[in-house]
Amino acid sequence: MDTTEILRTGAAALLFAAVFLVGGGLHPLRGVIRDRRSVVSFGAGMSAAYVFVHVMPELHGARSAVAEAVYTPLPYEGMSIYFLALLGFLAFYALEHFSRHLRASGEGEEEPTEGAAFRLHLGGFALYVWLMGYLLVRNLEETTVSTWLFALAIAFHFLALDHSLRSEYGTAYERRGRYVLAAMAPLGWAVGQLVALPILVLAMMVAFISGAVIVNSAIMELPKEKDGRFGPFLAGGLIYGLVLIPLG
Repeated sequence: MDTTEILRTGAAALLFAAVFLVGGGLHPLRGVIRDRRSVVSFGAGMSAAYVFVHVMPELHGARSAVAEAVYTPLPYEGMSIYFLALLGFLAFYALEHFSRHLRASGEGEEEPTEGAAFRLHLGGFALYVWLMGYLLVRNLEETTVSTWLFALAIAFHFLALDHSLRSEYGTAYERRGRYVLAAMAPLGWAVGQLVALPILVLAMMVAFISGAVIVNSAIMELPKEKDGRFGPFLAGGLIYGLVLIPLG
């Protein structure tokens, strides 16, 4: 990997970290959208568009790579990629479900922000951010355009994630959580510089994370208690989707 690529992906990893460190006061697009929550919804729509318009077609190529990488042909081996996307979706749906269950069961016993729900959420999303940092370096499409498309979509996605966790856990997230998540992106990037996983494993990671992005974008926007903004979410999805189409 050349120096330019290292600097480009490193800058994107630092952008991810900065979103968590200063996300509470960050308001991009201020001149266009005054309501910060609408910006968060717009970003959630962007990340969903990125998965559906850019990553899903990429998974078709990953399916072929997986089929070729398996030494002993197995029935339906190519379909495993799409099944892993489903597993990513279900895994983070389960993370949200069990975190809510733990918060509800812990009411009256301890502060929910200090309980098992917070640790479960933080651990799951720490792995999530780490994977994103790694995929900055070791993606299926290692081009300048694909790097920045990924970085922009995921930075806005992390802004929505930061808003959601900050709203749910308040002081605990401010005091510890945001620093843990901020550290995971550069850590994943650093591991990516040192360790090149086989194309089979990389394709599996991309599939898993694509399903996770879909469910997390939905969780952060669709339930009424999350106070999502339908219009900006729709606009973010449509606008970024239209940007991605001619770029392939």
